[in-house]
Amino acid sequence: MLFVDYSSAFNTIIPSLLTTKLGDLGLHTSLCDWVSNFLTDRPQSVRVGNCASSTLTLSTGAPQGCVLSPLLYSLYTYDCTATSSSNIIVKFADDTIVVGLISDNDERAYLEEIKHLENWCPENNLLLNVSKTKELIVDCSKKQERHYQPVRISGTTVERVDSFRYLGVHISQDLSWSRHTSSLAKKARQCLYHLRCLRDFRLPSK
Repeated sequence: MLFVDYSSAFNTIIPSLLTTKLGDLGLHTSLCDWVSNFLTDRPQSVRVGNCASSTLTLSTGAPQGCVLSPLLYSLYTYDCTATSSSNIIVKFADDTIVVGLISDNDERAYLEEIKHLENWCPENNLLLNVSKTKELIVDCSKKQERHYQPVRISGTTVERVDSFRYLGVHISQDLSWSRHTSSLAKKARQCLYHLRCLRDFRLPSK
């Protein structure tokens, strides 16, 4: 499976392309126009204390921190779907995984799926961050050790890892919960340590 990372995903949405896709999904024209108006000609400035930068007008991307932005991004990428029945593309906002089932050592469908995604991205103004994209191999075969081709995107080899944290859950090669539970236990110990330090100050309970 390939854990895909995009560079500034929400900031790359093209409003005109988004409204076209919304129309393809059957949304009413008035709603498409509202979304376009919401995303275009947005004034933005930065304030630090009493100092403020000059105003910059933005007409691309979705506002960071806006509750509507993840939904708009999901609609923007709705057409990013698997091309083979042996693959699935899992998406949660801008967190994307390409999952491929490799049978009889035939990796073609999986590698072609990744190539298709690589070609789809520039067509939709999205840029893959290859350095943060990771591959995880889950091999349930106990009979023999298999060797898989490295994944290359834009001429760069994607790093292969034995564990990856996705949506707060550590997924490991052997699909065990050991890495995840160890991480949670470590975090719990750190919290308990701070509580013990606070206890030494003998603070009142109320």
